Amino acid sequence: MKRFNMRIDPAWRPLVLVGGAIKSNSYVDVTPEAVTFHFGYVFNHTEDRNDIYEIKPREWPWWAGIGWRTNLRGTVGIIGSYKGVVEVAFTGKSKAWGFFPLNRIAVSLEDPEGFMAELADRHGADPEETPAVKRQSRTTKPRPATKPRARRKSSS
Repeated sequence: MKRFNMRIDPAWRPLVLVGGAIKSNSYVDVTPEAVTFHFGYVFNHTEDRNDIYEIKPREWPWWAGIGWRTNLRGTVGIIGSYKGVVEVAFTGKSKAWGFFPLNRIAVSLEDPEGFMAELADRHGADPEETPAVKRQSRTTKPRPATKPRARRKSSS
């Protein structure tokens, strides 16, 4: 098992302490079978490694906030810093906190490159060659591309 500590900036420590998030209980555990995300007393979620679809670095916008976040459409953020954020996407949807849809987790890490390399190693990808590691599950179909939404014309 490898453990990757979450990055929690000193400025945000009082904010995340409300949910019990401290350095010793905010981390991601990676085993050969699963990935488990811990963030204080509020978030503990495990996904099978075979269900990982994509791993990539990402920007976390300031307006999305710090702490335990969800966009209610499948993305959950466990964020202690705006730096070192990695997004892990899964082939299927599960639930966060029992009822919020979850198919992506964004997590701020002290060693984002090491985390991506650990997960990429399992899938046979070279994290140095591509910033995003994609893998198609054998049991699911590729996700269909979505059409861009047409802009509404404003009436003046």
